[in-house]
Amino acid sequence: MRGDTSAKTIAIVFTGDEFGDGGNVIAHTLKQQKVKASFFLTGNFYRNPAFTTLISTLKKDGHYLGSHSDKHLLYCDWYKRDSLLVTKETFTSDLQDSYTTMNRFGITKSNAPFFLPPYEWYNDSITAWTKQQGLKLINFTPGTLSNADYTTPDMKNYRSTDTIYQSIIAYEQKQGLNGFILLLHIGTDAKRTDKMYNRLGNLLQYLKAKQYRLVRVDELLK
Repeated sequence: MRGDTSAKTIAIVFTGDEFGDGGNVIAHTLKQQKVKASFFLTGNFYRNPAFTTLISTLKKDGHYLGSHSDKHLLYCDWYKRDSLLVTKETFTSDLQDSYTTMNRFGITKSNAPFFLPPYEWYNDSITAWTKQQGLKLINFTPGTLSNADYTTPDMKNYRSTDTIYQSIIAYEQKQGLNGFILLLHIGTDAKRTDKMYNRLGNLLQYLKAKQYRLVRVDELLK
């Protein structure tokens, strides 16, 4: 959930399943800012013809591409986290299917050894099963509202882009972001018109000005 807290390094991580509307903006911004990021995408995303060019561009630009499961399954109950909603066989099959799809882009377990579970929601069984597949389960570093950039105005937990952005700045100023895995989304529902990815350039410039190194997740956690 976090890298070395004594080093001023941060991994910006994007997840994606059905939405990828921010992909081109994100890819352009990262290239412009000379920053490498990490993308954890579902098999649904990798198989979507609309995203093929984007995925190839991200890979060519040297970003980390990993698995976010195949079908974006919910592994355990939201309120009883120890209650599994999938069997080991279902979990394993789904995870393997995601890597089979990723293979089309030349992505294998050996060059994508980290796994970020769907909904960022899991328990110790999921962690153990991931390890048995030769992979390492990771999650975002808590403390900011960055992961709320998917919310839409009709949701009770909706957070505006400015609120999210300011939460990152406030946490950095109070405690620092050393070793942070900062999670954002590569796309959101059209009902959210206030897109956080449009502020990515400002965020990267702020973090650079604070002397952070922005690295891929495999470098952060090596």
